[in-house]
Amino acid sequence: LSNCSNCNIACGKTTFLEYFSRTSSIEVLPEPISKWRNVRGQNPLALMYQDPVRWGLTLQTYVQLTMMERHLKSLAGPVCMMERSIFSAKYIFVENLYRSGKMPEVDFVILTEWFDWITTNLHLPVDLIVYLQTSPEKCQERQIQRCREEEKVIPLDYLRSLHQLYEDWLVHQSSFKLPAPVLVIPADQDLPEMLRLYEENRDKVLTSSNLR
Repeated sequence: LSNCSNCNIACGKTTFLEYFSRTSSIEVLPEPISKWRNVRGQNPLALMYQDPVRWGLTLQTYVQLTMMERHLKSLAGPVCMMERSIFSAKYIFVENLYRSGKMPEVDFVILTEWFDWITTNLHLPVDLIVYLQTSPEKCQERQIQRCREEEKVIPLDYLRSLHQLYEDWLVHQSSFKLPAPVLVIPADQDLPEMLRLYEENRDKVLTSSNLR
């Protein structure tokens, strides 16, 4: 069973994964941010936020590679939970760069060709998508609290654009094909309420057949 948590920046993905890793016998695959911040001494994540037109393709090519590695990783247990996925990388972050005019069409087309080949020729199992539905304003508030250096330049409008793409894909299901059923968990609440909601949805999260 392979589940993915897909949602906006600073929506609470790490807290969600930590909760289930502490209270369940599951394998957790965090987003490989440390790799995106240090590729043999280079920081493509910071470069992309500083100049997305120049560095968007560079970062997203590497994101696609590292997320593919996560999907193909041999699992130690029956349940694996991933932080985001190769699908959200393409349908949300690459799409947003292109729609906002910050990624040239040739870069977008090349990334799309790679994505189409990967998803057509490789088996990337996803049994459930967990969408932590968080308002852009709440994401910005949490983003400021955690103080990641690369995120200091992220404006609220960027979070709003990502939020709309997530809503269109996972809630309205009007943009891209879903690779798995979706479980929506409202995530604007404080930590005690979020932990209660995680427990309330435990069976659905760990047994995705409940949603089919």
